[in-house]
Amino acid sequence: MNHSPARGLLAPLPLLLVTLYALSILLANLTLNTFIGPLSVGTVFFAAVFTLRDRIHRAGGLNSVYIAIAAALIVNTTVALVTDTQWRFIGASFLGILLSELADTAVYQRLIQRSWWTRVLASNAVSVPLDSILFTLLAFWGDKSTGQIVSIIAADILVKYLIAALLAFRVGRAARAAAA
Repeated sequence: MNHSPARGLLAPLPLLLVTLYALSILLANLTLNTFIGPLSVGTVFFAAVFTLRDRIHRAGGLNSVYIAIAAALIVNTTVALVTDTQWRFIGASFLGILLSELADTAVYQRLIQRSWWTRVLASNAVSVPLDSILFTLLAFWGDKSTGQIVSIIAADILVKYLIAALLAFRVGRAARAAAA
């Protein structure tokens, strides 16, 4: 297992990525209860999280990923408490982030010797549905009908996959161009 950062968290790129990661999760949480049809606006922001975490892995190593997850949990829980967010949203967000991000990181790390695309696609295949299902059930069970919850989960997963794939494609293309 690669526990030592490639460049360290204090290098400019990992630090910037960790900040963007925490900010994306914060924006997702601040807009989680705003919907366009069955799609939570927060989903759009959260989709960037998957690619950002994978970039943190590449730029700073596994320890930087753990620091990013912890920082996001602390920042988001603090802001949620200050903004008087409902406890069920705080708990749903905390558990969704913690479990899906750790699962994603474990899969990504296990495939560290494989191509970047293999790591990204395999880890997202685990974390996207885990986060979407866990968060939606915890946040909206009892407030929304079963049909609405299923629609939210389906829309959430689809949009997260699409945005994460687009971002991963752009990042992969930029990395290839930089290497050439």
